[in-house]
This record gives sequence, structure tokens and C-alpha cells, in this order.
Amino acid sequence: MNLITIAWKSIRQRALASMLTALSVALGVALMVTVLVMYGVIDQSFNQTASGYDLIVGAKGSPLQLVLNTVFHFGKPVENIPYLYYKEIKENPRIAHAIPLAMGDTTQEGGFRIVGTIPEFFGVEYMPGKKYGFYRRDGAQQDKFISRPFEAVIGSSVARANNWDIGSTFKPVHGVDDGSGDAHVHDEEFTIVGVLAPTGTPNDKAVFVHLDGFFMIEGHEKPADEAAAKAKALAIARGEDPDAVVEPKTPDEEQHSTDAHGGHDHGHHHGPLPDEQKEVTAILIRCKSEIVTPQLQAVINDRPEAQAVSPVGQIRNLFSLFIDNVRLLLLVLITLIIVVSGVGVFVSIYNSMSDRRREIAIMRALGARRGSVFSIILSESILLCVGGGLAGVLLGHLLILAAAPYIELQSGLIINPWSFEPVELVLIPGLVVLASLIGMVPGMTAYRTDVAKSLAN
Repeated sequence: MNLITIAWKSIRQRALASMLTALSVALGVALMVTVLVMYGVIDQSFNQTASGYDLIVGAKGSPLQLVLNTVFHFGKPVENIPYLYYKEIKENPRIAHAIPLAMGDTTQEGGFRIVGTIPEFFGVEYMPGKKYGFYRRDGAQQDKFISRPFEAVIGSSVARANNWDIGSTFKPVHGVDDGSGDAHVHDEEFTIVGVLAPTGTPNDKAVFVHLDGFFMIEGHEKPADEAAAKAKALAIARGEDPDAVVEPKTPDEEQHSTDAHGGHDHGHHHGPLPDEQKEVTAILIRCKSEIVTPQLQAVINDRPEAQAVSPVGQIRNLFSLFIDNVRLLLLVLITLIIVVSGVGVFVSIYNSMSDRRREIAIMRALGARRGSVFSIILSESILLCVGGGLAGVLLGHLLILAAAPYIELQSGLIINPWSFEPVELVLIPGLVVLASLIGMVPGMTAYRTDVAKSLAN
């Protein structure tokens, strides 16, 4: 009978105490695994989502707010930039793709963000090596972009939450439709022509409409006098003659009951706007080469119209300032929990020593060496800690497996519960070291047991 077998039999003799001791270790390890895996998923999701484009161009202000609003749909758009500026920047020979985004409305059902864009948006990789896929809710694959003004494509979470599919219609809402009367429901109606396959990004909870249709919604035009004043102010900031700015023409306000493009009744809306009265919230830019990205960013930031920010850089700053610190704090607290669990293992084994002195003395009398007795006690400590640790790793991933559907529903994050973080590989060796330290004192107690005295008692 080897030392490990003897140690295991000793643990089984104290089954309840041993099980509770190992459980305390398992819970601590499970918490650590959960934090590590969830942090890894969030880190990967944020960084990969932000890495789809080299630059984001938007109004002057907070770079982080621009990234969070544009890429992750957090918060509300603060200011817009002229559509004419977008037309100018997309002609830059250093730019491969310049995709405009216009925001400001939500859906009546669910309050999902509505984003006006162009069909090119769906042809560009949203993450390195990943492009948008289109699927019907019945599982059939389809390939349908927004090609007409009042067409829309919805994210997978929107389709599931609102029970929408291809052919469903909706009306945009300006403001929050909370029953207070502050929200305004537009008359224009959009028809869903595509459902995005799940991406694990915030776009799963967004609705994309054709940019032309977005501009044709009543109230989305920039008033002619404000557009002219803004254009003149920008001309002055650039050192140009403000009198040379062309006054925008008044758009046709005649109401239409049918959409000439699609042949459907989309509610009342005005005709196409002049470009001077159009504005976009942001422009997503993919450069032809990584080398030109810093140069282009500097050129844009030196001008008064807008700012260009690196989404990856802003997300890294956010993580380093806030999320990394929270993660470190959680890991410190959980480490303390594991250490406390280790103390429980120590107390359990040490308290059992007084009841085992006769047992140890008999083993010594039968020829067991002091080192063998010490090794048995040390093995008990290691078995309890490592067994609890392995159970904790499994329990942590099972917890993530149970929470994954809810997290995906609420945040759109697709979580693989069986993905391992490299730090997990350190857990078991760390527990072996902890168990060895814990088992030292009880082991030395067993080592020094007086055979004659213990047998006499």
C-alpha cells in the first residue's frame, strides 16, 4: 500500500470534514476561474470589435465617448459632422473604405439603436477575418443588403427580442418611448430585408437602415439657416472666405404616400435633402496601409471639422484605467478567499492530529519511518487542495455555461464556457505549493510523535 493510498483512506475516514474543506477550496477556485474567463471574453470582444476599423472620425470632443457611442452604441450622439465633409474625406487616396453612420433614433419595440449607413458597411470585415453573414430566422442563408431607402437589416438579438423576421416593418422613434409622451414616433416605415447572423458584437442589438432613407425621415434635416451658419463658421476656421459658401436650397416639402423606389407606403416623408443639410454622426475608416493611418489621423485632427481617433487605442486606455484595476482587485480578493480556504485545510488536518496519534504510533511501531508519516500528512493536504481545485475549475466553467445564454441575451456577448485562460494553468501548481506549506506543521507534528507515549495513552 503506497503513501497516496494511505492518505486517501485517511481522508475517507473523515469524509464530511474533508468534503467541506475541499468544497471551500473549490468555491474559491470557481470564483477565480469565472472572473478570468469573463474578463478574457470581455477583453477579446472589446478589442476585436474595435479593431475592425483603423480610425473613427466624428465631431470634436471626447475620443472615448466617440468610440463608445459609435462602435458599442453606448450613450447618445452629441454632435454631428457635415455630410459634405464625408464626401470629401472618402475621396482621399489613402482610404480604402469610408463608411458613414447616422444615429439618433431607436425602435419602438425594445429601444434598439437605429443606425443609418450604406450597403458597403456589410461588405467590410467587422473583425479581422470575419464578415457579416445573413440568415433568416428559419435558418436559411440569404444575402440581402439594404439597397433601397426604406429597407433595413437587423441584428440577431433584435430579431429574437422583437420576434421580427424578413418582411416585418417598424417605425423609428426619436427619444425614448417610455410612455411619458416625450418620444416622437416618425411616420416613415422601414421594411426588414435581412437578419444578421450572430457576431458577438454590439451590432447584434442594432438596426441598420439605408442612409438615404434615414435622411428622408422628417426632422432629420439640418435647418437651412443653421447649415449655412455652420458652413461659414468652418470656412472661417479654415481661413477661407465665408461669403463663398453656397447657401443650401430648401428641400421639397411635398408629402408622398408611396415610396417611388420600393413601391410601398412608408408613411409621410419629404424628398431627398440637399447635401448641405445632411449630417452624419461618425465615419468608419479603413486605410489602404497601416503606415498611413497615423499620418491621416494627424491631418484630420489638425482641421476644424472633426477628430479622428484610434478605436483600439481608446479601448486599451479604458481597460488600463478601469477594467484592469477592477480585475486586479477581484483577483486579490479571490486569492485571499483561496488562502482562507487553505487555512481551513490546515485547521482540519491539524485538529485531526490529536485523534490520530495512536494510529501514527502504530504505523511507526510496524516499521514506518518518520519521513513516511510526514509524507502521508503532506499528501492529505495536497489531495484536499488539488481535488478541490480541479472541482473548482470544473464548477467555474459550469457556472459560465449556465450564465452564457442570459449574458448573450442581455449584452450580445457570445461566450464559450470551455475557453481556458493561460492563468488557469498556474492554479493547480499554485495549489500544490499552498498545500505543501499548509501540510508542513501537521506533518512535523506527526514526524515528532512519541511512539511509546502515544501507545501507552
